[in-house]
Amino acid sequence: MFKSHDNFYRSIKHYLLIKYVFFICIFSSFSLLAQDKELSLLNLPEGFSIEIFADDVKAPRQMAEGNKYIYTASGPMGEIYALLDSNGDNKIDSKITLASGLYNSRGVTFRNGNLYFAEVDKIWVIENVEEQLDLNPNEFPEKKLITDNLPSDAWHGWKWIKFGPDNKLYVPVGAPCNVCLEELEDDSRYASIMRLNDGNWEYVARGVRNSVGFDWHPITQELYFGDNGRDWLGDDSPSCELNVVKEDDSFYGFPFMHATDVLDPDFGDNKKDFIAPILELGAHVAPTGVAFYSNDHFPDEYQNTLFITLHGSWNRMSHPSGYTVVAVSTDKEGNITGYKDFITGWLQGKKAWGRPSAPFMLSDGSLLVSDDKYNVIYRVTYNSES
Repeated sequence: MFKSHDNFYRSIKHYLLIKYVFFICIFSSFSLLAQDKELSLLNLPEGFSIEIFADDVKAPRQMAEGNKYIYTASGPMGEIYALLDSNGDNKIDSKITLASGLYNSRGVTFRNGNLYFAEVDKIWVIENVEEQLDLNPNEFPEKKLITDNLPSDAWHGWKWIKFGPDNKLYVPVGAPCNVCLEELEDDSRYASIMRLNDGNWEYVARGVRNSVGFDWHPITQELYFGDNGRDWLGDDSPSCELNVVKEDDSFYGFPFMHATDVLDPDFGDNKKDFIAPILELGAHVAPTGVAFYSNDHFPDEYQNTLFITLHGSWNRMSHPSGYTVVAVSTDKEGNITGYKDFITGWLQGKKAWGRPSAPFMLSDGSLLVSDDKYNVIYRVTYNSES
């Protein structure tokens, strides 16, 4: 009798297991079909294709490439990730959490075997990160504090970090407001891009409302940065900006001037001389990442092109703007020679199913684009025969 019961329970367990596997397969199939449907909405220039490189990555922003892993951060989760393509098929199949409990971490950069990442008010480093991962893949690697000498304001507090050609770490500090002056006078670090030099901050640019992305021209080595324009001056003003730094500690207008010629209604009477943007990107488009292209995988016309992710408007009433990746072409002297859409389709009508958040050029010449709404990282490649 007991043997009969055992066989019955085994049959039930076997049935439930098969049912579970069946539903998992069905769910996975529906997920893949949904991804294919969304990807088909994206438009790229002829010869380019786009695919999902990593999925199930909550709100990825800035990315970095190590010798073995791709790194990114999730601000909402307060975590840093190492992503691994162990099969060599250009698909991420493993995600390792390197740190957790962080205060809105969005910025990562890799240099000399070390991974640097930023919270709103701190910057950390994991030294020899990939050696630590290989030795203890199931433990958090040791992180060391680089600095905690940064403001802790959440408003415009997300950090994009990167080492420059001078091997120094560059860090932006956004204004803790939509537009303000007193706060900036109380703490000059606000509304700036700074450089860490032997533990001390040096000013690279001031009057920068909220830069969430910068990179250096491959030939001139000059710093180009995006800046998010202020809100509540209408649907079409002021424009977000692309700027270039010719001299350290230059002033770029905020809060007195916006874009090229928009006087602030509250602070414009105190206007100072400022460096005007080299390109207006459009009102409320929200540039949240930039990356120069300097590889031979894309056609020659994309050499020295600056890719910018326009994250998209949140308060434009007539029609949303942004939700695209644009390509800004430059010549060998760094002059802008063209500007065009590179990827569109995240915005369908007045609703967006995804939001491009940062670009990154891989060493193989392909382009990664993170999407912090669809929770994926895309990979863009070029096929000259297509």
